[in-house]
Order: sequence, then structure tokens, then C-alpha cells
Amino acid sequence: MSAIIIALLVLAVASTGAMFKPGEWYRGLVRPPWTPPDRAFPVVWTILYIAIGVSGWLVWQDQGAGFAMALWLIQLVLNAAWSWLFFGRHRMDLAFADICLLLLAIVAYIAVAGSISPLAALLFVPYAAWVVLAAALNRAVWRLNKDANASPSN
Repeated sequence: MSAIIIALLVLAVASTGAMFKPGEWYRGLVRPPWTPPDRAFPVVWTILYIAIGVSGWLVWQDQGAGFAMALWLIQLVLNAAWSWLFFGRHRMDLAFADICLLLLAIVAYIAVAGSISPLAALLFVPYAAWVVLAAALNRAVWRLNKDANASPSN
């Protein structure tokens, strides 16, 4: 049952990417030349969400509710918030703050989960690396498009 709940939570967060798509606004932004191709994002995120789910399940199996699982849930909430802030609200500034907090939550989870399940911690390392890239991209796009940082209703 815990595996199903964890999978549903991860699926709910992953669905925010479908709810808040890049769209015309994002396509109109200036992006740095090192931006990954659009087709890379769904592939990478699918792999990462599987790793996030497996990692959470491993920690749950070994410890149940505890600090590590709280960090796991926090990173899920921050992950979901980023798509809403960046693509939904067009708030690159708030999305950048969110992704920095997300990275802190991921690193904290890796540190705490490592003593519970080394594999669970290891499964979050590629996630941390991708979020570093995503944070740098968020910051670069924000810097290159200062005037585009406003909610769609403005």
C-alpha cells in the first residue's frame, strides 16, 4: 500500500508539468545557448520521478514516517510549486527562490537518507545534479528576460 501512495504522490507532482506547460510565453523568452533541447525534459524528468518514488519507498520501508520522509515530502511540494510559479504565474524570480529551496531540501534528504538507505540517497544524486542545472537555467532565463517576469494577468 505504501508503494501505491508514494507512486500517486509522485504522479501528482509530475502532473504539474502537464498542467503548467511552457507554452508561447516560454517559447518567446531569450534562453542561453546551453539550454537543453525541449525533448530532453520529459525523458529526464520521467527517469528522475521514478528514482524519487523508489527512493521514498526505500526510506519508508526502512524507517516509516520520520525526518527523512518529511524532507522527501517537502521536496515534492517545492518541485510541484516550481512549474506553477515559472510556467503558470510567469514568476521567474519566485521560481528561482523555490528551486533554491528545492535544492536545499534534496541535499538535506540525501544527507539524512544516506544513513537509512544508501541506495535511496544515491537515487537522489542525479536529481540534485539536474536541479542545479535547472536552477542555473532559471536564473539565466530570468536575467535575460527581466521584463517578462510577471504573472499572466498583469
